[in-house]
Amino acid sequence: MTNPMIDSTLSELEQYYDTVPRVGGARAEDFGPLTLFVQEGTGWPYYARPALGGSDATAADVERVLARQRELGVPEAFEWVAETSPALRAAVEEAGLHVHAHPLMVLEAAEELPPHPEVRLLDAEDPLLAAALTVPALAFADPGTALGEAGPAELSAALADPSVETRRASVSAKLAAGTSGMAAAVRDGVVLCSGMFNPVGDVAEVVGVGTLPSARRQGLALGVTAALVAQARERGARTVFLSAGDDDVARIYARAGFRRVATALIAEPPAQPEA
Repeated sequence: MTNPMIDSTLSELEQYYDTVPRVGGARAEDFGPLTLFVQEGTGWPYYARPALGGSDATAADVERVLARQRELGVPEAFEWVAETSPALRAAVEEAGLHVHAHPLMVLEAAEELPPHPEVRLLDAEDPLLAAALTVPALAFADPGTALGEAGPAELSAALADPSVETRRASVSAKLAAGTSGMAAAVRDGVVLCSGMFNPVGDVAEVVGVGTLPSARRQGLALGVTAALVAQARERGARTVFLSAGDDDVARIYARAGFRRVATALIAEPPAQPEA
């Protein structure tokens, strides 16, 4: 039996997923039941996903998109919601891609969490913006919720990468324009956790919340998420959602008032064994 409220929410998220690459500087290439989003200029390298209101895609459709992605030199990536496009998983797996599943969660009405004393919002000119954009990369390289080794020293080394400045400039422009929001947990001048939200109309997605592995299990991700939710709400977001890394991470977001409504799927080529 379907749930009309969840169905309505998933339809709303489909519209968001189709719109956000377009307003983020990507062009849309039509492949029938699939749409390939290609970033023009600097910015997030987008993906292919089901066309809005389209029909089921076959493995042949997926292979056509993969050939175009290879031609363009962009990531061979697909993203979609399992419950909305249930046949796509079999098609992408037949085409040789590996699928990752993530809990898709939507914020329910809940009491606001008290502000975390080490969490603050960042603006376009914040001197810690580059560090805040780098922390999630270190976090996602060591996924999960367990304590890890990467800490301030590794963050300092990662900031030397020239690509960091390109990303900082891009996100700075979005913060200045109000098309993104960012929060970070800062201790003694060091960013320990950060995340963003991206609004489109009255829907906002919380993305990239990550904690330095050495600073986990201190409630920092929860504090950053609460700050992002509060700012998104202040800016008029009626629906706030996110994709959790796994079930353990989803339990953290549940404490911030999110509940699972579906499963977000990401497909990419299988990892190659190290030589």
